Amino acid sequence: MSEVRQDKTVKRDKRTSKAPSEGSHVIKGKDTAGKTKDSLSNVSCIDEHHDGTTMAVTLENTYQMGPRKRFPAHAALEILKDVLKSYLQEEKYEVDWSRQMTKTLCEVIRARVKELMIRRYKLVVLVHIGQLAGQSMQISSRCLWDATFDTFATWSFKNSSLYGVASVYAVYYE
Repeated sequence: MSEVRQDKTVKRDKRTSKAPSEGSHVIKGKDTAGKTKDSLSNVSCIDEHHDGTTMAVTLENTYQMGPRKRFPAHAALEILKDVLKSYLQEEKYEVDWSRQMTKTLCEVIRARVKELMIRRYKLVVLVHIGQLAGQSMQISSRCLWDATFDTFATWSFKNSSLYGVASVYAVYYE
């Protein structure tokens, strides 16, 4: 029983062990026999000192207050048009199908927009699919953002039995 525990501990240590980083340092410690040994300490988020105090790791400031390249909302709009038309053109509305298709469309749109390779923008993709049965629906959203850098693109699609509305929000991340 104890061998199994040791094997699990060794496997866990192998999975979680990290190579020392450039900022790591060597700490002299004592093992149970009283001999000194060298052990490596990794800096991940907080560096712990010998006296028990902790110091937060500081990151270099990029001094970049705005994006080098603005998010192309027109390119995202073209992606939305293409994806909604190609996936929903010949489909009939079904409840279970629409649940899965919503997830699929979100993933496809997100992947296609990420291919634009616009750095430092966080993406939020929303897709709504519903049945056309004479009802009306209003979709609204509110966001707290900087209007000079953040943007969005929305496109809606209809066929004989369903509608689809897709939105991509691009928020600049400093």
